[in-house]
Amino acid sequence: MNLDYIIPNDWSILEEGFDPKHVKASESIFSIGNGAMGQRANFEERYSGPTFQGSYIAGVYYPDKTRVGWWKNGYPEYFAKVLNAPNWIGIDVFINDEALDLYKCKKVEHFKRELNMKEGWLSRYFIATLQNDTKVEVSVKRFLSLDMDELGAINYSIKPLNSNATITYRPYIDSGITNEDTNWDDKFWDTLSVSHQDNQAFIQAKTMKTDFYTCTFMQSQVFVNDGLVAIEPDTSSDSNSVSFGYTHNVKEGESYSIHKFGGYTVDRNHDKYELVTAAKSVLNKAVKEGFNTLLENQKTAWSKIWEMADITIDGDVKAQQGIRFNIFQLNQTYLGKDARLNIGPKGFTGEKYGGSTYWDTEAYCIPFYMATKDQSVARNLLEYRYNHLEKAIENAEKLGFSNGAALYPMVTMNGEECHNEWEITFEEIHRNGAIAFAIFNYHRYTGDYSYIPEKGLEVLIGIARFWHQRATFSRDKNKYVILGVTGPNEYENNVNNNWYTNYIAQWCINYALENINTVENQYATDYTRIMNKAKLSKAEMQEWKTVADGMYFPYSEEKEVYLQQDGFLDKELITVADLEKSQRPINQKWSWDRILRSPYIKQADTLQGFYFFEDHFTTEELERHFDFYEPFTVHESSLSPCVHSIQAAKLNRMDQAYTFYLRTSRLDLDDYNHEVHEGLHITSMAGTWMSIVEGFGGMRIKEGKLSFEPRIPEQWNAYSFKVNFRHQILKVNVCKGHTHFELEGDQDLHIVVNGEDVTISPNNLVTV
Repeated sequence: MNLDYIIPNDWSILEEGFDPKHVKASESIFSIGNGAMGQRANFEERYSGPTFQGSYIAGVYYPDKTRVGWWKNGYPEYFAKVLNAPNWIGIDVFINDEALDLYKCKKVEHFKRELNMKEGWLSRYFIATLQNDTKVEVSVKRFLSLDMDELGAINYSIKPLNSNATITYRPYIDSGITNEDTNWDDKFWDTLSVSHQDNQAFIQAKTMKTDFYTCTFMQSQVFVNDGLVAIEPDTSSDSNSVSFGYTHNVKEGESYSIHKFGGYTVDRNHDKYELVTAAKSVLNKAVKEGFNTLLENQKTAWSKIWEMADITIDGDVKAQQGIRFNIFQLNQTYLGKDARLNIGPKGFTGEKYGGSTYWDTEAYCIPFYMATKDQSVARNLLEYRYNHLEKAIENAEKLGFSNGAALYPMVTMNGEECHNEWEITFEEIHRNGAIAFAIFNYHRYTGDYSYIPEKGLEVLIGIARFWHQRATFSRDKNKYVILGVTGPNEYENNVNNNWYTNYIAQWCINYALENINTVENQYATDYTRIMNKAKLSKAEMQEWKTVADGMYFPYSEEKEVYLQQDGFLDKELITVADLEKSQRPINQKWSWDRILRSPYIKQADTLQGFYFFEDHFTTEELERHFDFYEPFTVHESSLSPCVHSIQAAKLNRMDQAYTFYLRTSRLDLDDYNHEVHEGLHITSMAGTWMSIVEGFGGMRIKEGKLSFEPRIPEQWNAYSFKVNFRHQILKVNVCKGHTHFELEGDQDLHIVVNGEDVTISPNNLVTV
């Protein structure tokens, strides 16, 4: 059963009514972040019901030693884990000596939770009757500052409704926390010091093994009816925590509030011996500005993001809520300020996948960041991989490759492979192709070639060397084959000649050769430097070319389609439509053996290749492959519906495109895969943006120009989006029957609409 308690709204995620069964799901859905840190929507006060506590600091991780039943050569030593960081949000609340705990209250009424995406804050409101019969009205608002990204702020207010009440706020910070996800129940944090002074408290702690030094800090002020009250707190501390108690006798109908400021300073940004000093500076500025001013600044910062990134949909509130939720969470996770960071599939919303970097970034996220930010943000994501090239070469060496062949990791924090399921770690090698495709995609979109001679060509050479060595010459086929792989469809392991893998391998080699030639002709100094560094000869390049030209692709003459891999037609080809609903999702209902023998596809595989390389194939070929593969696709990967939505729109199957769009945009809000309690699907959210811009908007880059083939679902009256294309911002507004284009800037932009050349002049509405 899908979730259905999230109330449709254009700009907010809303939950009304308190249901303990929804708490863990809501902790994920209502998560907040600011690119530097993030947290699940845990309650500030105590909660004794089922909960998943989680606060996370960008770039801070722990190498949890690999745990497998049977060790295999080449296995990574560890699986990196994003760490549940010391807790700064906690505020224990006591009302007439009873702890406020919604799980234990006699009655909880008028409960409402709101994640305001327009302004970037999270709030709760409820009326609770405690076991001691005291009735209180509680309202809470918190946010993580975009302007001061080491700071979070909370305004927690209580009003007694049926009697006077003695209320104690006990804000605390605590480093005695554990991860939900751990292989050996290791201790991840070592607390170094706990200190406090003048309403300020600090815990210095470092991660075990990786030695990331952090300071968790807090300071609070209390108010009665918005007037600041000076209360000398009683202080309590132990080896892992410190708390301050602020007690006040509150009259019935009066409000008693606490403003708590907290967050983290880390040695990624400061000297490790200056973390407390840096934290004091943050707190002093926060207290001086105050909660309300900080909140106004937050609203302004988010309005600047939305000015460029917003997509409007007229006439379909669930679709509108879905796309804004996806855009909001992407911006909470990564803002492009720090080239050392990347985008984890769960962002700051949970611990699954270790919070690490996957090929999702290159395949799905880069288009979103290129078009909604400055191109430097996308370039930072490319440089992240260049900075890890030596590690990618090491990863390949561990598996027996040589001569500078590079295999980028399936999962990484620092460039090392840290994923340890053999069928993915060793065999899902198509990820190398996405790294190269992102370089191509960046150049195609931005027109900035400089990255390739400066850095990208070295990456392309390492990847081409890998594919050259990974291919095997088959005497039987008189072709080069690639054996023992897992394609994007992880419901097939250890297959031979996965079409997508073979195709992208051939493309990578040819793309590397093409760019070596360009750099040789146009960037002679870079060419000499790179060739000397890589020790690359013309003879080796000719060997690559032989492999690329002789690559084998499985094909069915009868079906007139490329086969997902050798032997695909040997399967019992029962479509998903003929699979009993009670058997879904198959990854939770079937044995792995049964899944592997089935024809069912977790996500776009062959069709992923048709998405990347659409212009290599005719529309008729796309249609034939879509009609063959989509009926076997169960879409149990979050990365699947967006690709199918884009292709259905290309084929003008708008009902199908809309259905896939709604699934990708509301994957977490409606919990399609029954796993939202573990965290959100952040990287696939970029696919939701692509579903509208590339799917319905039909945006492509053709011969260096923006091209559009706009379509509109019948459920919508209109939709609009903006793209930053080569430093010119184009607004596209699609209505039924026509499309408006508006350009910001000072130069004309030549685009293509439905195959016709159109010139857009700045600040001049053009209707097509």
